[in-house]
Parts: sequence; C-alpha cells; structure tokens
Amino acid sequence: MSINKVILVGNVGKDPVVRYFDRGVAKATFPLATSESYTNQQGETITSTEWHNIVLWRSLAEVAEKTVKKGTQLYIVGKIKTRSYVDKDGNNKYITEILADTMLVLEKKQAGGNTYDSTRNTEKTQDEPTEAEEPGSGYRQKNDSNDAGPVNGDPFNDSQGGVQSEDDLPF
Repeated sequence: MSINKVILVGNVGKDPVVRYFDRGVAKATFPLATSESYTNQQGETITSTEWHNIVLWRSLAEVAEKTVKKGTQLYIVGKIKTRSYVDKDGNNKYITEILADTMLVLEKKQAGGNTYDSTRNTEKTQDEPTEAEEPGSGYRQKNDSNDAGPVNGDPFNDSQGGVQSEDDLPF
C-alpha cells in the first residue's frame, strides 16, 4: 500500500494563471508559500519559506480564477506529481507540482462584517472558511464511492449529515 497525500496551508504568491483547453477544460496554476519560524540560540527569529507549484483542473480552476488572488490564504489537499520536459537548449528539466483536489479559501477578518460565499449562495461570518472545490471530489478518489467521507465535498460533514471534528478526518 502507498499513499501520496499533501496538505498545505499557505499564501498565494501570484494571481492564478488560467488556461482553457479543448472542450472548455480549465487549468489554473499558481505558487503557494508555506512558512515556519523558529528562534535560534542567539534569540533571533528565523523564518523559512517553501514554495509549492499548485495545479487545479476543471471547475476547481474556474473557482480559483474568480476567488483566488495574490496574498489569499488557502488550505490545499492534493498529491505530489513530478514531471520532466526538455527545455529549448535540450536540457532535461524536472518540476514538482501539487495536483490539488480540494481547496478552501481561508478568509481573514474584514471590516465589513459578513462575506458572501458564492459557492453556496449563503452569507458567512468572519473567520469562517469559504469552501471552493470541485463538486463531489472531496478527498476521495472517484472510485471510493463506498467509503464514508465528505458530503458534497465538505470534509467536516460525514455521510449521515453530522459534523466531524478535525481529529476524525482520515487525512
């Protein structure tokens, strides 16, 4: 058995680049920064930042095009994918990407009070995450239809409609 699962919470480094292919299939790409800080022996705070190449497909890419911009804080679940290509000089190049299947926009407090969640047509209060993901994709693969998991892509609702805590989630 093997598992390829990535969970990231970070800030978007650039506005997403969205391309449309045959039959209207959308692909969005953008960098995501994750940072961690520690204090060294001299008492200085050191921050280390790691950059991740995020790739979104289809309706998830279309949602990102409308809701994600530079600086947005995101919760991403996906898998690591490495691919190679030959550049114009004939050199082999490798790129590691995060192929995301779930994205939550984590909104910061805003002076205006409530915000509008266009994915559910409801108003949300401050500090409540806005869900933006491909309908029904959740964290399960398409062939896991018999497993209990998120309903309508919501990882905090189980299949009976009850709310799960973060500790109950399988990832």
